[in-house]
Amino acid sequence: MTYVVTVDTQTPEGAPEMDPLQRAGAVSLLEQGFASVDAIEGPDGLEVDLLDSIVAVYPGGALLKVFVDAPSLELAEDAVASVVGELLDRSDLLSEWIVNRCEVELHPESVKESLDAAEGPNAPPGDPAARRDHHARTAQGPGSEPRPETDHAAESAAMRVTLSSMAGELRAFGPDMFGVIGEEDGDIDEEEDCAFATSAEDARLAAGALMHGTHLLVDELFQDLQILAQHRTTVAESEQPFWLLEGLPGRYALQYDVSFARRFLVTAIALTTRFTHGSFQHLSCVAEELVLRLLLEQAKSTLDLYGLLESGTSSALDSFADQVYEDMDHEWLYDDAADGIDEESALASLGVAPMGIKSWFTPFNEGRYVHPYAFDAQEGAGRE
Repeated sequence: MTYVVTVDTQTPEGAPEMDPLQRAGAVSLLEQGFASVDAIEGPDGLEVDLLDSIVAVYPGGALLKVFVDAPSLELAEDAVASVVGELLDRSDLLSEWIVNRCEVELHPESVKESLDAAEGPNAPPGDPAARRDHHARTAQGPGSEPRPETDHAAESAAMRVTLSSMAGELRAFGPDMFGVIGEEDGDIDEEEDCAFATSAEDARLAAGALMHGTHLLVDELFQDLQILAQHRTTVAESEQPFWLLEGLPGRYALQYDVSFARRFLVTAIALTTRFTHGSFQHLSCVAEELVLRLLLEQAKSTLDLYGLLESGTSSALDSFADQVYEDMDHEWLYDDAADGIDEESALASLGVAPMGIKSWFTPFNEGRYVHPYAFDAQEGAGRE
């Protein structure tokens, strides 16, 4: 079975942030290292095939997505932890990096089933924190001492640093998009300013959470696509749990098949690439509006998980959504009371874009960009 193992590695505590040249070097070292590995030998001669890898380096470390074909989840995690540990040890630049996390991010309904299937004394513990420690020791090599248990406050502080360091990757948006008042707005009354402005720190956390959510979004859509491809089914007909596709409007669940999932994944990558490249101007179609909805939910979940979803960060994300969305018409798709509105042609005269699923990948107008794969595939489906 194919597993996607997420590895979170960071530079040593107190180390200076990497400059752009060092980050490029880290990317090259990691990508070349993964390219040199075809298979990993596990216990009892079992092999784990390394299929692909995605390397995302930021000033304080790297987030890795490693795709492997393994007999079990636990073997996949252990094998990737071992390989990453070896790759880090090979390089002077990376040798002191720390592996904070190495795990398959399973849908909650699949976690217990996978862990219950593990047998033998070497099966990893079911507790997530204990499993993180187990894989960290695997990456650090035999004989290493167990890491001290990290309390929630320490994890929250570490994630605060991580998210802040990732904020700069969201190049298309400045602090003002998150509600930060700039010097050019200095004529605003100071008391009024303090009442509704977002702090720069909260804006950085919100931007970092969106970047962190982008990695999860693409990864989880890829896993949803794999489920549909393996079982040749739709979201409505499958008995398997889905990470994200179940979060789309339920009325169309019978039409969420492999073809749809591919188009939606391509759309998500195209949109988030414009976010990080700095070329974003407007949302281009209904599908992008739905992608952003999922991305905002990912960002809020991350902040909430680490105790960072407070009034300031929540307001920052709300400000971002208010300024990126031109309207919230797509929310009607989630309202059972509005069933049929997606087929109401009279709404066009009111400036409301067509909401039916056949129009999701159609640009709002000639000036909007939709990736050719998503648009052409949808047009072809419409002509059949």
